[in-house]
Amino acid sequence: MTAVRMRFDTLPVFEAVKTRAGDPDPARARMTLPRHTHRMSAADAPGDVLFQQVNRELVQCRRCPRLVAWREQVAREKRAAFRDQEYWGRPVPGFGDPAARLLVLGLAPAAHGGNRTGRIFTGDRSGDWLFGSLHRTGFANQPTSVSRGDGLALRDCYITAPVKCAPPDNKPLPEERDTCAPWLTEELGLLDVRVVVALGAFAWDQALRHLGPVRPKPRFGHAAEAALPAGRTLLGCYHVSQQNTHTGRLTEAMLDGMFWRARELLQGSG
Repeated sequence: MTAVRMRFDTLPVFEAVKTRAGDPDPARARMTLPRHTHRMSAADAPGDVLFQQVNRELVQCRRCPRLVAWREQVAREKRAAFRDQEYWGRPVPGFGDPAARLLVLGLAPAAHGGNRTGRIFTGDRSGDWLFGSLHRTGFANQPTSVSRGDGLALRDCYITAPVKCAPPDNKPLPEERDTCAPWLTEELGLLDVRVVVALGAFAWDQALRHLGPVRPKPRFGHAAEAALPAGRTLLGCYHVSQQNTHTGRLTEAMLDGMFWRARELLQGSG
């Protein structure tokens, strides 16, 4: 029997319930079931259930006061273009195929992207670039990602970030990075990762920290490649931020090249 994998956008998630003042109230989070569901096979169910358990705990995390204050401030004040939308305003779980061998590692959710939509790299230009490339290289079923429940599904690919809350100026503090590290450790423990594409130097360093050590430490660069323990491979890629894509530092061809290289490595590993 062919196993049917359950997409992470079909998993139950916690939605923020507003208080009278409009602030998300973690004590009154409610469970909502998405519109589209898929049957899980017996083989897939254990991993999916474990991911659900991790994500249920993650979205209630309030361990970093500065990040909690910022993500909720952004969710209250909103950007003018999204003033009629209800922001997620919570930690943002990873997203993708629970049986993935490819891990795409970013930095943190964007204030008006993942922090608004509740899904990593969803609802902003960075996500347009990333999911467009994943679609062209066969890891995603569609090239766009606008909201949870939009039908996006990943194949053999899982996307997450070392920091789960949107940080001010996209710059988490070292203590926030360290406080958030156990969540990434939990995710990695549930995945059979063979190849990691690190989007930027921050992600490169965190991949080495969690999946290393590698000595001497390899330097980050676009198209940099490093062997990790346990037969894994780390690939460096410029981040899909507008600072890189608008200036031409990162082109679609360069981005696609990294995911084609990841596919080559996965085929070589069987």
